[in-house]
Amino acid sequence: MERYRRLAEEAALGREIAKVYAPDDWYLKGGLTARAVTAALRGRRFTAARRIGKQLLLDTSDAGPVLGLHFGMAGRLLVDGRAAITDLWWASNEELEGWDRFAVFFADGGDLRMRDSRRLGGVTLDPREARLGPDALTITVGQLRSALGTSTAPLKARLMDQSKLAGVGNLAADEALWRAGLDPRREAGSLDAGELRRLHRHLRKTMQDLLERGGSHTGDLMPERAAEGVCPKDGAPLVRDRVGGRTTWWCPVHQI
Repeated sequence: MERYRRLAEEAALGREIAKVYAPDDWYLKGGLTARAVTAALRGRRFTAARRIGKQLLLDTSDAGPVLGLHFGMAGRLLVDGRAAITDLWWASNEELEGWDRFAVFFADGGDLRMRDSRRLGGVTLDPREARLGPDALTITVGQLRSALGTSTAPLKARLMDQSKLAGVGNLAADEALWRAGLDPRREAGSLDAGELRRLHRHLRKTMQDLLERGGSHTGDLMPERAAEGVCPKDGAPLVRDRVGGRTTWWCPVHQI
């Protein structure tokens, strides 16, 4: 998502919005309609591109609303035909305009589009930013301690709770816990001070590595997330189960 923010910041700011394309009512969330989003954005300009977790936030001029864009597993951001990410793991990379779920057209002739083959994303105005936890890319040890708290929920589930910690998806959670040597089934509140610091270090590094490599599917554990997969660290057969409602892979030897 940080790549999406950087593309929007580089190529979409300061350009007058002439037209809004919102053909899919289901894609507009929170009671938003095509008429309402058009009225809110037309004539304004994007003034800043921000990100909290998986949500891209575009501020608008003249005290206008914040446009919230959530891309799910299959959505891509394109500005003037240039994609922030060209290689999606869980969806087709075909360039079909029929998959454009939302777009703004600028007065200078360019455009910003959300292209989503699986319709897993969504568009909001003035999303409730306070409902999201601190961003995993910049979280402090203290913030992580507060996010985990004394919860008895599985550690992985707590890491993926966007209200506690924003930005960690299924693959990133498995990667960070594998690197940190922590069992995803452990109670979130059971970590001692040393384990907490280790998780913080590996979580931040994981998020940075995945950003630089181009997505959550680029983790070191990813190639072994399959039948007969083995731990890249010690060669032990990986365990597969559901934790926090999501398919989870971990090493039973070094993740404790």
